[in-house]
Amino acid sequence: MTEIALDTRPPLAGCAPPPEKSLGFFAQIRASNENAFETFPRIAYEVPVWQPKSMLNPMVVISDPEGVRRVLVDNVANYPKHEMERRFFRAMFGGGLLAIDGDLWRAHRKVMAPPFHPRSVMAYGPAMAACAAACAERWRGLADGRQVDVAGEMRDVTLRIICRTMFSTDADALVGATGKALGFAQDALTFNFLDLLPVIGPWRLRGKQKAIKRDFSVMDAAIYRMIDARKRDLANAPDDLLTRLISAEDPETGVGLSREEIRDEVITIFMAGHETTASTLTWAWYALSQRLEVETTLHAELDAVLGGRTASADDLTSLPYTRMVIDEAMRLYPAAPGISARVAVKDDVVSGVPIKAGQSLMICPWILHRHEKLWERPLEFDPERFSPERSHGRPRFAHMPFSGGPKVCIGASLAITEAVIILATLAQKFQARLAPAEEVKLRTRVTLFPKDGLKMVLEPRSAA
Repeated sequence: MTEIALDTRPPLAGCAPPPEKSLGFFAQIRASNENAFETFPRIAYEVPVWQPKSMLNPMVVISDPEGVRRVLVDNVANYPKHEMERRFFRAMFGGGLLAIDGDLWRAHRKVMAPPFHPRSVMAYGPAMAACAAACAERWRGLADGRQVDVAGEMRDVTLRIICRTMFSTDADALVGATGKALGFAQDALTFNFLDLLPVIGPWRLRGKQKAIKRDFSVMDAAIYRMIDARKRDLANAPDDLLTRLISAEDPETGVGLSREEIRDEVITIFMAGHETTASTLTWAWYALSQRLEVETTLHAELDAVLGGRTASADDLTSLPYTRMVIDEAMRLYPAAPGISARVAVKDDVVSGVPIKAGQSLMICPWILHRHEKLWERPLEFDPERFSPERSHGRPRFAHMPFSGGPKVCIGASLAITEAVIILATLAQKFQARLAPAEEVKLRTRVTLFPKDGLKMVLEPRSAA
């Protein structure tokens, strides 16, 4: 493996040095329509705790791993989710796992945990491999030099995997409806600094909620048909997530989840189970196209381990560099760049900084993963920073693409497994190059994607 040398190549998209000072009022408003996290000034990446002086962003940003541990683990009861974040998630997910707290969250999490256990994830390996192989076969049928939107392609293959593994159904009936509804909801819920303002913020959110409810009607109808069909033959149903949701009962009352609660959890899994992985894979393809020495090292591993065959879950331990590429893509381009906004219930001290009751805090992977005190050359795409040698001694909460603490992402194992299988299967057979004149710009919604997709030219590899 060859370490990336510091060079004079243009930075990757979103990797220009941060501004020296906070942007002005109107500049922040404009920038927040795309990727608001690029507006944070350089000092936010240098200090463990940063408190903006702007009225548009009153949140304290915690970027010290021990401070993150304090908020998410050691004193987690003192830092519930911020009401603004709960409202945003409720607008999209209703009463799904991402939008609830307390005993209700614990009950739903218990029902949903078994299908995401590592043993279950390994059993999904054949379905993941089959979906990845089908994508490779479709790509092979395209003429050389054919342009594709890699962001859309990764959304398609990860959606098919989530449909087969979690709901034992084919994705064809859901692909169009799901993509349209989730895309609209993410656009509607784009964070804007105006959302933090009193009166204006709640008014904006009410309008967004109404629009999302209208636009979800087609997807909701498809999900309810899936639920109703499963209920009619529950005795012969597969033991997947959908069956568990339908069969779940409160141990004390015997009451199960309502049709609407099941729908909300299905929506949650569609978003958390395929959008985030698709984001990671999209940025991995982009970075590989711009850092050819990384691509060469990846190809050498894939050729040696796979020899042309489709990757499987059993190959994960034999593909360490592939996993490093995924980890580095999640570091530089975290799928959920602003993972958690919290509010202090009582006075506390975080990383030596007094926190008052009622004060708002943010844990922001975009900043944490690029922090100059935690990472060497943080704006460089360098997968080998995740090698065992260079990872030794790194704080647990320096890299947290799946959050942390009790509410760590339930699908982390699933996401890593499918990302490695998909990238390994496709990258051993194809190279992807940016289409001529393609300009890559970042756009943050709930997840992070290129603003206008990622148009790339597919080139079959001679080694494949």
